[in-house]
Amino acid sequence: MRHEPQSRRFVNALGNGRVILKLQSTCDAIEGAHVVWRDGGTERKYELARLGNVNGNEFFSATVPAIRSGEYIFHVEACGQPRWFTPKGLEFNSSTPEKWFCYEPGAQTPFETPAWVRDAVFYQIFPDRFYNGDPSNDPANTEPWGTTPALRNFMGGDLKGILDKLDYVSDLGISALYLTPIFKSTSNHKYDTVDYFTVDEHFGDMAVLRQLVEACHERGIRVVLDAVFNHCSSLHPYFLDVKQKGRESRYWNWFFIKKWPIPDRFARHKDALEWYECWWGFHTLPKLNYSNPEVEEYFLKVAQYWLREAHTDGWRLDVPNEVIQTFWPKFRHVVKEANPEAYIVGEIWDDATPWLAGDQFDAVMNYRFQKALLGYFADETLDTKTLDHTLRQIMLDYPEQTTAVMFNLLGSHDTARPMTAVKGDVDSLKLMAAAQMTFEGAPCIYYGDEIGMEGGKDPDCRRCYPWDKPALQNRGLFGYYQKLIAIRKANPALRTGTFRPIVVDNERELYAYERRVDGNRCIVALNRSQTPQTIELPGQITAVELLSGQSVKAAQWVVTARHAAILRVAS
Repeated sequence: MRHEPQSRRFVNALGNGRVILKLQSTCDAIEGAHVVWRDGGTERKYELARLGNVNGNEFFSATVPAIRSGEYIFHVEACGQPRWFTPKGLEFNSSTPEKWFCYEPGAQTPFETPAWVRDAVFYQIFPDRFYNGDPSNDPANTEPWGTTPALRNFMGGDLKGILDKLDYVSDLGISALYLTPIFKSTSNHKYDTVDYFTVDEHFGDMAVLRQLVEACHERGIRVVLDAVFNHCSSLHPYFLDVKQKGRESRYWNWFFIKKWPIPDRFARHKDALEWYECWWGFHTLPKLNYSNPEVEEYFLKVAQYWLREAHTDGWRLDVPNEVIQTFWPKFRHVVKEANPEAYIVGEIWDDATPWLAGDQFDAVMNYRFQKALLGYFADETLDTKTLDHTLRQIMLDYPEQTTAVMFNLLGSHDTARPMTAVKGDVDSLKLMAAAQMTFEGAPCIYYGDEIGMEGGKDPDCRRCYPWDKPALQNRGLFGYYQKLIAIRKANPALRTGTFRPIVVDNERELYAYERRVDGNRCIVALNRSQTPQTIELPGQITAVELLSGQSVKAAQWVVTARHAAILRVAS
């Protein structure tokens, strides 16, 4: 059945006088498409390359020289009839339409994302639960290591503990750490900051942080910190000043105060909203007012301070969609000024297009990717075609620079552990890990997932790493992660190569794709089914199956049931 096309366009300035134009159309019968570009009295035509059909949408793309201002329109041969896509929508004129899209070189921000992230494998650490390296700084109410996690209990993990376990991190193959908040706070998770310029005393101090960062850098490991800028702790000195002085406080307009005086206690959850705005109604987390220039200035100083003073390598941004969006371009400017290679990754759970136009974040935590893999390998609620469409939709939604550095995770401090999600099925987890380590973007392992740690949603997903309990450590799974990371590092195609699906088979529950870059080509096959499946290779090839080390010289390969295969094809 043929449909009248609905279209939308994407513009991605690459810099160096180049811009990528993408066209998305719902028409399922497009015979050809091109873009017409004119500037300085010159008119040129560029063919639009077909990127593929995803979820009923056809995607096309062309890279156009765009040194100066210009205009452009799209021409599509679709449903047996030529048509134009212009600012007025679809036009069926036989002649060139009058209304064109305008392109101004300064209107689209050319941007680069940090090159190192393309090669990175991240490891997320929740410091209180990773390792206790300095018992002398433990909170007074610290419980024995391995106690069941609760909302408010402490286990004593700290920065010295991370420093002590860097051999373990390096042995796994990790090249970047993401630490959940480390600044002064009264909670175990530290998402309620009391002082943004001080390391929490129970984690260490600036000297220990600098020592950790320096030791990481010596091993080729980057360090990214967590920024909680939407809200602070109700014990932050500025909020306490408001509670004490009311409108006489110089910080009154730092928050959204509705009534005063503010009680010290609230009987029920969300009662505080009657007095002031707070994150999700939690009275301990008053929301900050970025319409106040002083708030903006304060947090721009915070952003630069840790990059310069501790030599850290970037920021993960907590709930950035709840901060006024005009703040983030200023944040990007000062971050890149302090460290041009700093990585900025936002916690956005759904479509993050508004934050990924080049003027704000480099990437986001790729929860869409996580949901797709869990839906396919854990819950098995997605079929192979839906998995393929979902993964390719994510890639097509964002600029290429962002896709290359997306933060691809399977678990985090906010979600159930992957091993729990797959109900203890190690084969399912291995399949997810193989997909994660071979997909576009930077994979991230949540501490302990590499040994099969279990745990439900927060706070159960924040259990202590069982260093002293070998029975809780799946060393076979650790070795599998280790091998996957080594394979990724040894094959540029798996880090920076193009992505092309070659088998999308619902009936056989088989998904395979090719990653390719000059001089390196890999084929990844994921067999979810309970029986071995044969994959037809693109001709008679010579290759090595990297997980097993087997040599391949054939036009077919049999993928073991519930297993992955990674073939490196000889050039």
